[in-house]
Amino acid sequence: MTKTNMTMKDVPKEDRPRERLLELGATHVSNQELLAILLGTGTREESVQTLAERVLMHFEGLNLLRESTIEELTAIKGIGSVKGVLILAAIELGKRMQKYKPQEKYVIRSPEDGADYVMEEMRVLKQEHFVVLFLNTKNQVLHRQTIFIGSLNASIVHPREVFREAVKRSAASIICAHNHPSGDPSPSQEDIHVTKRLSECGKMIGIELLDHLVIGDHKFVSLKEKGYL
Repeated sequence: MTKTNMTMKDVPKEDRPRERLLELGATHVSNQELLAILLGTGTREESVQTLAERVLMHFEGLNLLRESTIEELTAIKGIGSVKGVLILAAIELGKRMQKYKPQEKYVIRSPEDGADYVMEEMRVLKQEHFVVLFLNTKNQVLHRQTIFIGSLNASIVHPREVFREAVKRSAASIICAHNHPSGDPSPSQEDIHVTKRLSECGKMIGIELLDHLVIGDHKFVSLKEKGYL
C-alpha cells in the first residue's frame, strides 16, 4: 500500500491544533501545536504534530528556534523551503511585535495645545475644513478626522456626523476646529451657533465638547475662552 501525506484530517478532531485554537484561544495551545498550525502538513512518514515536535526538539525549544536560519530549518527532514520560510516569517513577525512601541498620544491641556496640533496644516488651507479631535479620559488624542469641507453652516455640520464617530472611537470628549482661509480667526455668528448646538448635543449623550477653535494664519480663537462654552 502506498503511503500518503498525513494531514490534520488524519488526527482526531479534538487533537487538531487549529480546532483547539479556535475553541480555546491561542494562549491555550502548546508551542508544538502552534508550530503544527504553521506547518500545515506532515510527511509521508509522520504526522504534522510529530514533525512539529521534532523541529522543536532539534532546536531544544523556542529560544534557539527564534534565531534559526533557512539553511538550518531546511536541513531538517520534512522541512522544505516553503515550510522554512513560513516559520521564519512567523518568528520575524513575533520579534517585530515585541519591539513595537506605540507612539505616545498627544495630550491637549489648553486651547494652545489644541491649536498647535492642527495649526500648521489648517492655516494654509484654501477652503474651510471642519476637523474634530476625539479625546480619551486623559485628554489624549485618539483620532483626528475632517468631518466636512466648505463654509461653516449649521445645516451641514450635523451633530450626528460628529458624535457618531465619537461613539465609534469611545471618545470621552471632543475638540472641534475649523479654519478661516482669510487668516482672520474672528468667529462668525454661524461659528457661535454651531458651537452651541454641538455643545448641547454633547451634553445629552455624555461626550463633552471641550472647545471649538477657529484657526487663522498663525493665530486662533478659542470659543471656550470667549465664553461660548
